[in-house]
Amino acid sequence: MRLTLNGEPLAVEMPPGASLLELLREGCGLRSMKDGCAPEGSCGACTVIVDGRPVVSCAQPAERFAGREVLTLEGLPAESRAQWAAAFAGTGGSQCGFCSPGIVMKAEGLLSRTPDPDREEVSRALAGNLCRCTGYVKIVDAILRVAAERRGASDGEGPGHGVDGDVVGQRVPKYEAAEQVLGDKAFVADMRLPGMLHGALRFSDHPRAVVRRIDTSAAAAHPGVVAVLTATDVPGERVQGLITADWPVLVAEGETTRYLGDVLVIVAAETRRAAREAAALVVVEYEVLPPVTDPLAALEADAPALHPGGNLLSASVVRRGDVDAAFADSAHVVSDTFRTQRIEHAFLEPEAALAVPLQRVEGNGTPGLRIYSQGQGAWEDRRQVASLLHLPERAVRVTQVATGGAFGGKEDLSVQGHAALLAFATGRPVLVQLARRESLRFHPKRHPMWLDVSLGADADGHLTALRARIVGDSGAYASVGAKVLERAAGHACGAYRIANVDVEARAAYTNNPPAGAMRGFGVPQVTFAIEGLLDQLAERVGVDGWEIRWRNALAAGDRFGTGQRLGPGVGLRRTLLAVRDAYRSARYAGIACGAKNTGIGNGVIERGRAILRPEPDGSVTLYHSWTEMGQGIHTALAQIAAQELRIPLSAVQVTVDTERELDTGETTASRATLLGGMAVLDAARRLNAARDGLSLADLAGQEFAGEHVIDWTTELREGDPEPATHVAYGWATQVVILDDLGRLARVVAAQDVGRAINPLGVEGQVEGGVHMGLGYALSEEYVVRDGFPQTETLKSLNIIPAVAMPEVESILIEEAQAEGPYGAKGAGEAVLVPTAAAVAGALYRYDGIRRRQLPMTDSSAARAAVPRLVRRGHGSVTEDEP
Repeated sequence: MRLTLNGEPLAVEMPPGASLLELLREGCGLRSMKDGCAPEGSCGACTVIVDGRPVVSCAQPAERFAGREVLTLEGLPAESRAQWAAAFAGTGGSQCGFCSPGIVMKAEGLLSRTPDPDREEVSRALAGNLCRCTGYVKIVDAILRVAAERRGASDGEGPGHGVDGDVVGQRVPKYEAAEQVLGDKAFVADMRLPGMLHGALRFSDHPRAVVRRIDTSAAAAHPGVVAVLTATDVPGERVQGLITADWPVLVAEGETTRYLGDVLVIVAAETRRAAREAAALVVVEYEVLPPVTDPLAALEADAPALHPGGNLLSASVVRRGDVDAAFADSAHVVSDTFRTQRIEHAFLEPEAALAVPLQRVEGNGTPGLRIYSQGQGAWEDRRQVASLLHLPERAVRVTQVATGGAFGGKEDLSVQGHAALLAFATGRPVLVQLARRESLRFHPKRHPMWLDVSLGADADGHLTALRARIVGDSGAYASVGAKVLERAAGHACGAYRIANVDVEARAAYTNNPPAGAMRGFGVPQVTFAIEGLLDQLAERVGVDGWEIRWRNALAAGDRFGTGQRLGPGVGLRRTLLAVRDAYRSARYAGIACGAKNTGIGNGVIERGRAILRPEPDGSVTLYHSWTEMGQGIHTALAQIAAQELRIPLSAVQVTVDTERELDTGETTASRATLLGGMAVLDAARRLNAARDGLSLADLAGQEFAGEHVIDWTTELREGDPEPATHVAYGWATQVVILDDLGRLARVVAAQDVGRAINPLGVEGQVEGGVHMGLGYALSEEYVVRDGFPQTETLKSLNIIPAVAMPEVESILIEEAQAEGPYGAKGAGEAVLVPTAAAVAGALYRYDGIRRRQLPMTDSSAARAAVPRLVRRGHGSVTEDEP
């Protein structure tokens, strides 16, 4: 077919049925437009302009565009590209960057029609474009900035990478933001190598069934197929896991599937289309068994055992004081049952991995493998892939590629293992890239929880005792479910001082999708419960929601829920003071507080490691171990290095690669800035000590290693008189305000971050966290019935669109944490913790209904935010559209 592409006539051949996105990416080699949901057309990451109008290219047949003019981001004039890059970088409008190119093209189309839009017009124009990171606030800012510049109403000035001096605390753009905005920064699925094959996965057809026979003959005979592998082709340990090794990379004949995302066969072929067609030809014979999908029933003695040890994955207990006596002496005791839902991360970049065979490793002749990964732990990927292939760990090299969002959902070994097996078997590079429906089926979700909670208080509203019984559905495999329920138990008291505590939290195996890490890690669930009870107590005592929280708010010297006595760095009361007037002046407002640990803690030894290497041109390469997934860790650590070395921020280059031994585990628990920052400080001080009048160029090639170790936290256990379960905590208070129609109007979010290394980035974390929290509260749910997912598209997840995002006021509180770099503590997770409870409080003020179940789809706020939202049983899904 012939068309005009970026102003040039083009003739290109594509297979029948190819989409415009496939034509542009595979036929023309362009990469700015991303595949986030093909062929759904719901995320907008693939947006291009056709005959002057933005279209989503993944949902359009290529032949429809014969003879038409197609414009991609690569084809914009250089001046326009520079404008968009500067605006998004300067406002913080791009975090992970995966959605940014599509949003730029949507905005380009808007400004061609409406040169002077207001905020609402911009937000409405973004319908069909999702961003899971930013909360849209800074995206709208960026678009309005470009509009103003084009009208000559703005000079476009903003923060830049060239700043020097005291860069810590400055508002600087995210590292490589310009490249991400323009689509020039490669994600895994953008990479191509000579001789590269494509991999595809054949999933189970049943959540629980004995696999009697797998017939791969038709798949192997399909044109273009190079390899078809089953469990018998795994050379090493087939069963993997982050903590508990219970998750088979491939399920074997004779074994029983545990959820619909189990993989039975993997295929490598010359094209992605051929690989997927071949995988669909695999014939599997099953003995279908009834799935176990109710976690409460799964814990009954007569339930079928889904794992050799039974269905109880873990039990976490916190007990202090005498709860029965305290309840007996309390003036008020409130009890209630709360239910929270299963949530999908909805990161915009579906899972992908590229595995490349190496002829030898370190010159010793050992065959090896290089993995280009978008996971949350390069060294964990290396450990599990090496075990899977029966190789020494040093024979596997993992390079961390830009990650298009994660939020905890990319911690577990994903398609890295399948790509590695195929590459090892074929001797050729193999790219495995999941489609959105496969991604939704495959990776772990946020734990749904059942919470029975009682809370006591004296006549003045001072809390006296808490009892909680919690069950979390961990689904088919352990993932980090035991740690999530451990965290729920430890945080069941919320951000409050309670002397008598009795908490039990159990994680159950079921045949539902695995549940693992997601932003907040078990804490949003328990916070929804305790904050709801606190609102009930406030009403009984006769004080408002702010006052009862103020009377019970934790401060330095108090004991956290786990029993840990808190040291300096507790800024909770300052966050409460920051939102008091907003809460009390609004007619329909809800308030809630949140606490979230920084660091894994609970007895785990944690490390930060970093290396600084001066280069001949006077720049410095920073090697560290943390995944950049949009949260800005590259930027924060580069700022610390530049600050200590007294060099421009632009002189710091960042890389994450297992070529250097910097293993610090997964990027999780809001700990990267604290641990990584302290390690960079150590490395920088060692480098500075070696300078002694020398320039950085004089030290070129030398490497200066820094390390920071936390080895003093204690396990969560009964009877410890002085536990120290975590190194630090983040604190937050939020006020959610509704308008006179019960719609979201404004959120005031005060967050204690210790020290804002980059206030621009931290604001983005707050706004994005609020957006995710509002969706959690009102509309989002990953619905599973009888083990089968019902919400298999991004559209059906009910993510709140840009136009429904309320105004967010971010208030950064800097109560220094002695253990962190310059006093910094974790910022990314605590912001999400109080949102749902604050929404529930605001809705109660509006309509008098106390809501104990998430999402609150029956509310005016939910109906206004996601108008097509409907209820179907417990789950909430959108109506199907043609």
